Order: sequence, then C-alpha cells, then structure tokens
Amino acid sequence: MSPAKGVGKSPRVKDVAERAGVSVATVSNVLNTPGRVASATRDRVEAAMTELGFVRNESARHLRAGRSRTVAFVASDAANPFFAQIASGVEDVVEQEDLSLFICNSRQQPDRQAAYLSRLEQQRVLGVLITPVAGDKLIDALPARGTPVVVLDDSSSGNLHCSVSVDDNLGGKLAAEHLAELGHTRVAFVGPPGFRQVSERREGFETALSRLGHVTSSITQVVTDGLTVANGRAAARHIADLPKSERPTAAFCANDLLAIGLIRGCVDVNLSVPGDLAVVGYDDIEFAETAGVPLTSIAGPSRELGRAAARLLLDESANPEHQHQRVKFTPHLVIRSSSC
Repeated sequence: MSPAKGVGKSPRVKDVAERAGVSVATVSNVLNTPGRVASATRDRVEAAMTELGFVRNESARHLRAGRSRTVAFVASDAANPFFAQIASGVEDVVEQEDLSLFICNSRQQPDRQAAYLSRLEQQRVLGVLITPVAGDKLIDALPARGTPVVVLDDSSSGNLHCSVSVDDNLGGKLAAEHLAELGHTRVAFVGPPGFRQVSERREGFETALSRLGHVTSSITQVVTDGLTVANGRAAARHIADLPKSERPTAAFCANDLLAIGLIRGCVDVNLSVPGDLAVVGYDDIEFAETAGVPLTSIAGPSRELGRAAARLLLDESANPEHQHQRVKFTPHLVIRSSSC
C-alpha cells in the first residue's frame, strides 16, 4: 500500500482507494452497497478507512440527494431555560429518526432571525422550527420554496405552516384568579412591550381581573426593557419607589426570569416576598422551584411543545398528504411560597 496522503487534511475516497489498492468505485460500493463487494476486498477497504481516519461526509451525500438530514431550531432566546427545554423535546424526536439538530439563537433580534433563516435555506436543512421574534416574510416564504417551517410558542401564525403553542390568555387568567383568591386588590403586571406572548398573558390577566370586579385601569403596569433577571430586579426598584398607598401587593410577571429577578430585587429594597409582594411567574422553568423563594408559576409542557413541533415538521417533510395543524397546550398553575 502507498503512504497516506493529504496529511493535515481530511482523507478523501480517492485516498482510501489508493491505500487499499482498489478503484474509487469499489470504495463507493463499500460505503453504499457493501453486499456487492467481496468480503476480503471490503475488509481491506475498511482497514484503509480506519488507518487514514476516514469519516464519511454525510452532509454532502444528503445534499446530493436534494436535502440534508439536519433540523434547525431558531430560538428567540437560547439562554432562557424554557427554550432549552423545548430544544430537548425536539432532540428527543430527531434522535429517534437519526437526524441532527442545529440550534440558532436570534437573541430576540429580527435581523439575526432573518440572517439565520436565509442561511438555513441555503444549507437546505430538512426543516425549520422557530420561536419568532417578529413577523418575517421569509417564515412564510420558506414552505413554498421547499423548506417546511413549524412555529413554536406563537398561536398567531397563519395557514402557511403548523404551529405549537401554550394558551397564554388562559395562563394570564389563572394567575389573576390565584391572586384574587388570596385577596389582593392592588396588583401589577411586569413585562415588556412588543411580544405577542406577553400581550396575550397580560390580556388574559386583565380580563379575568375585570370579570372578578377589579378596575383594570388600577392595575400597575411595570414596563421592562426585556425578559431577563436584570429587568426583574429593576422592576423591584420601580415598585419600591411607588407611594405605599399605591404600591401593589402582588405582581404577575411575563416569565419566570423576570419573576426571579423581581424576587431578588425585593431583597435589595427590603420588600419581603410574599409578605409585602406576592409574585407569580410564567413558564415554570427548572429554577423556579429552587429560587430564593420558591416561585409560583404558570406551567406549560415545554418539552412536549418541542416534541410535538418536531413530529409535525417531520410529517410535513415526508408526507405529501400533510395537513397543517395548530396545536395549543393548556397551562396550569403551580403554587409555591412566592405567592402565599
């Protein structure tokens, strides 16, 4: 056998053929139809592959067939444990199908989202799962150009793709009913503008309070710059600065990171939780139970969201008779020490 070639480079099929003393076509047969190759020849080719460290380029092979075997998940905030749980659910499904998962983080920036979608289309991924930051024409255009899209955590998507979400309006209602049952009459909603999910949670919260006899104009709106722990700590300072007669005794936060930050911020400004301020979050992330004060939260099946979305995507990619579906999960209240 001749010495190994291409030191420092990935060995090619041609290198394997030269090492084993066979044709390129024989190596190709070993890779694709090994039953057609005599066992002695096959053993010699496989030994050459091992010696050279040859790794089959699956990506190129599938692209030649027209589509890769990679599913992409474009998360709006990959640092948020809620989206990490969704990704775990997606992974549960794609691993069973011997597919790969590629995760992109748009960081809640529309420009990054658009750039990722364009890049993923160029790479001809099998399909795209996305928690959208904002409306993007490319989300609607991709299916018509051959790349299936499933939208997660957004029930407002149209009929061009499947969607999987949690009933956020109902989640807000559950938070309102819980705080009302505890006797709170001065309440706050903590969250940023510009997010559909946040708007639906606030709408459900306010509508339920109104039906329970609260004047919605009296609800304190604590507007934050985002959905992070730091934003929650800033919200605590804002609440503490209000006159005591106007200060809310309970707060519903648009997500758990805000709520955890709010609880931490209450320590900074000498407000006790739940004594001075009852706190309810949303998403029931893993850290909710282990927060300084265990967090009451509205829970949705985040991992199952990922599984359901992945199943829909794979069905659309393989089934010519696929019909788009809009799946909506029902949230539930998890009561812990932060509210009572």
